[in-house]
Order: sequence, then structure tokens, then C-alpha cells
Amino acid sequence: MAAIVSILLLPLGPLLIPRFYLIFLLIYFTCFLYTQINHVFKFWITVSNIKKTIRNWNMNERNNTNSNTTTTTINTTTTTTTTNTTNNDITNSTMNEKDASAAYSAPASPTPTPTRERYPSVAEDDERMNDMESTLKLYDDNHFVHAFIVPNYAEPEALLRDTIKRLANHRNAQTNYVIILAMEGSETGFEPKAASLTNYFKDSFLHFIVTVHPPDIPGESRGKGSNVAWAARHGCGEMIQRGVDRRRVILTVSDSDSSIPELYVKEVEKTFNQAEDPYFLLFAPPIFFSRNAFDVPAAVRMTDITWSAMVMANLSNSRGIAFPCSTYSLSMILAERVGYWDTDADSVGEDMHMMLKCFFKTDGLARCAPIFVPINLTNVQTNGYLSNMHARYIQAKRHYNGVADVSYTLRSAAGLQDLVHGDNNKYMMGALLTGDQKKKQSMYASPTFWFDKLLVCAKVLEAHMIPVTSGWLMFAAVPLMQFILFPPHSMVAFVDPADNPILTSDFYATLWNIVKIITVFLPFPLFGTLSIYEHLHRCVDRELYRKSPKESRSWKNVADYITLPIAAWMFMTIPSTIACIKRLYKPTDQYIVAEKFFEEEQDA
Repeated sequence: MAAIVSILLLPLGPLLIPRFYLIFLLIYFTCFLYTQINHVFKFWITVSNIKKTIRNWNMNERNNTNSNTTTTTINTTTTTTTTNTTNNDITNSTMNEKDASAAYSAPASPTPTPTRERYPSVAEDDERMNDMESTLKLYDDNHFVHAFIVPNYAEPEALLRDTIKRLANHRNAQTNYVIILAMEGSETGFEPKAASLTNYFKDSFLHFIVTVHPPDIPGESRGKGSNVAWAARHGCGEMIQRGVDRRRVILTVSDSDSSIPELYVKEVEKTFNQAEDPYFLLFAPPIFFSRNAFDVPAAVRMTDITWSAMVMANLSNSRGIAFPCSTYSLSMILAERVGYWDTDADSVGEDMHMMLKCFFKTDGLARCAPIFVPINLTNVQTNGYLSNMHARYIQAKRHYNGVADVSYTLRSAAGLQDLVHGDNNKYMMGALLTGDQKKKQSMYASPTFWFDKLLVCAKVLEAHMIPVTSGWLMFAAVPLMQFILFPPHSMVAFVDPADNPILTSDFYATLWNIVKIITVFLPFPLFGTLSIYEHLHRCVDRELYRKSPKESRSWKNVADYITLPIAAWMFMTIPSTIACIKRLYKPTDQYIVAEKFFEEEQDA
């Protein structure tokens, strides 16, 4: 209804309710400008934390490298000294007694001794290492078992192999990583693909589990969520059968193109260890697009940049009420407590929906913990400019079907949502809570929990209502009202001057001028966000992904901004409007995977 009303207001507002419409526009634009400015500050906080996390990690790696290099140097020096001493003994044994006596009585040449005085840099490194000992211990904790769920449907085998290979390169992959390759039974030829990947990575991980989601399960809606739900249930069951302790397992839901750095895993472990209630947390990283960014149209590139910026801004929330996107982690304990992932038509946006489900089914105990390590994703890419634009449009329509979470959130907040196995899950949760946690749970039944529920509703409404309304109102409301109330010629006049509120009232004339001034400033928060992002992109590319300056964005890429109006209309306003209106008569939609062309690089 928000989509329909926003469209109808454009011509009917100035004609039927001009004064009310003016007040509405003033309130809407003012609130929109305030929220966007707020998002700029939150985005800046997230960016600062990302840079800090990456640089701390690089410092730790350098310290470890320097320490290892120093140890190797000391060992080499000691070995050389021992060898020289042995050679001297052999030589001296062949000398005559007089020469030998002279040789032994002569002053010995100074022998290199590996003392701290000779290596002051080592002492400085040791001091720095001691200062960061607690952080290093957290990074070196190998207690957890990380199960990576990789759902896929009709994805190139090369893309999947590249994604999993990046995980195989992590240092603890063979001892602490489990891959759950979530195949779709409806995909033609998935068996040889799964067999090939299993054989390729048979010795790279602790376990490599393949699950096959059957098609056409009654009551299920096709998509990533249903595949993840099936893979999580069966993959976790198989891990338990193999003797893995469920309290050690952290599940990470990944896209088929997610490049997950080792730093993300370490930061999840560190946050888990430091949290008061780690089994009530979802760990959400920012998303990042640079794997094939220069191979797609500029409008596609700008759409994904703004998408990732919105996700980053959403993560900086002091109350832990934020939403993961694409890739995220949670404990097996939390997944079991809430009954794993939903699979009905209301759970199309599986990432946001899982956070909402955890929040409501734990009575507000579940929160989102930001992990400030960007996950590198692949832009939608096909052969041909127009086909690439069309593929991104199809992906946008699928993404905006997540508007189903609006109804789910409102029903759950009002206590009207019929949750599957709700009583059993609450009993399980109560049985596993400690005394302090039960006390905290009773606290969340207080007005504080109600405030958090209202905050969740507001955030979900903002996430889904802003795209469908702002495009129409921001671009067309003021120009169309100007045309209707002040036509270029009297022949196209729609409103009699005597009924024109701007001409007959100084108050509404002032409101009209304020509205026009505000609309001028509406794009400025976006420009601020993008300028911050430009610096972040180069920082992440060069300091985390080790790309050369030629492989990263530069200031010449500001020309991409010309495509922002195209990206806004084609990949936000139109697909979100279609998705919203379609909910009135068609709650389920066909799940279409956007094509992603991928050329596998040769192993170094």
C-alpha cells in the first residue's frame, strides 16, 4: 500500500489535498534528511572500526613474522658458531704442540653472541608483543569448529572452487573448518559438481559435507533460506554423529561468491570470547564488492557500492539491533534454540529474517554483533552491457521480495505470529539458560523490551519503505507539484488561482519554499557517504586484500557517479515497487538466480 499511495500522491496530492500534501512532504523530507545524516555518522564509525581492525591485524602479523625471523636468525647464528668451533678444534688437533700452545694462548677473536644487547629491535618487538599478549591469545584460540554453509544453485563450479579455496588457505582449515556444501536437488547435473569439489578438497578441511535440498517440499518457498535450513539441520546432525561438540560449533552462512578472510574468523572468535552471552549473538560483517568490479557496468558497480554502504551504516548500533547481509555467523546452540531457519514465503530475505526470528523467539535476548572485517563479493556479471544490466535488475527484484519481513515483524511484535514449534523452542531455551541469563530474559519482558521491539519495527520499515517511497517522492514530488500549481501556460492549468494554497496563504507559501530548499540538500548525505567510501575501498583493497593501486579504485572512478540516477531508478525504485505491489496478489514468486560469470585464476 505504501508503494501505491506514494505513486498516487504525486498527481492527486496537489489537486485534492494540497495543504495536507505540503505538510506531509515537509515532514517526510525532514525525517528522511535526518535519518540519512544519522547514517553518514554511523557509516563513518563503521569505516573507522574497519580500518582499525585491519591495521591491528596487520601489526600482529608483522610482529609474528619479525619474531619468527629473529628466532630463525638466532638459530642460524648459533649453528654457525658451533660449526666454526668444531672446525677450529679439528684444525688445532693437527698443529704441533708449540703452535697449538701459541694458538691457544693467543687472544681469541670475538665470536658473535646472540645476546639482547646485540639485537635491540628484538627487545622492542618482545615488549610490543607483551603489550598485545591478550589480543594474540584470542587470535590464537583454536577451540572453535567453524562450519561454513555454502548454498548454491546453478553457480559455476570454478566460482565455488575459488570461494572454498580461499577458506582452505586459512591456517586452521584442516583442523577446525567444516564445509557444508548445500546443493539443490532441482539443479541439473549437481552430482558431478559436488563430487568434483569433494575430491578436490578432500584433504583440506576437518570435514567436507555435501547436503542435497529436495525440491518441492510442501510449504517451502524456494530460495537461499530453504537451502540453508536443510543444510544446517543435516550438516549439524552429521557433525554431531562424528563427535563434534555442538557448543564449539559456529555456523557461518556464506554466499557462493563470498571471499571470507581469515581475519573475519579470528574476529568472530575474539568477539565470542569477550561477549557476556555469546550464544545469543549473530555476528554480522560488512559486505564489499571488488572481486570483479571493473568488469561490470558503472551503474551496477554504483548500486552495489551504495548497497554495501547502507549495510555498513546499519552495523553501528549501540543496542545491537542491526541486520546481517549475505554472510553472517551464529552458534549452533542459537540455531537449535530458534528452530533453525524458516522456509515459508515470509522468509525470502533469509539474512534479515534470521535476525528477526532470533530476536523475537528469544524475547529480545538475541542481538547482532558487528564484525568489522569486510566480506568480498562478486558483482552480477554476464556477457554484454544490456544483459548485465538486466541481470542486476532481476537480482534487485529478488532482493526486494524481502519486504515480506515487514508483515512478519509487525505480527511478531504484536504477538500475533504463529511460530513453528514456539513452545518447544522456548522450553529448550529456558532449560539451557543460566540464572543470570534468566534474570536478563525477565528484564527484556519489561518496557525496555517493548522499546526494542518498536525500534526493530522502525528499522525494518525504514529498510523496506524508504526505497519504495523515496524514489518517487524525491525525484517527482516537487517538480510535479510545481507543474500543477504553477503551469507554464494557462491552457494547462489544473488549479484555479483562487484555490492555490501557495498564492492565497503566506504560511503555505513559506512551507513550499522550505520544502524546495530541503530537497536541494537531500542528496548531500549520499555524497558524504560515497566520499568516505572512496577512501575505505582503497584501504581495504591494499591493506587487507593486498591489491596494487592499479587494481583498486582511484579518484578517476568518480565518473561512476553519473550513473546514480539510473542505478536508483532501475535497481531500487522500480524493483522495490514491483515487489511491494506484487505482495497484494502473489505472496510467492519464482526464484531466479542472477548470472555471475567467473573465470578461475590459475594456482600460483
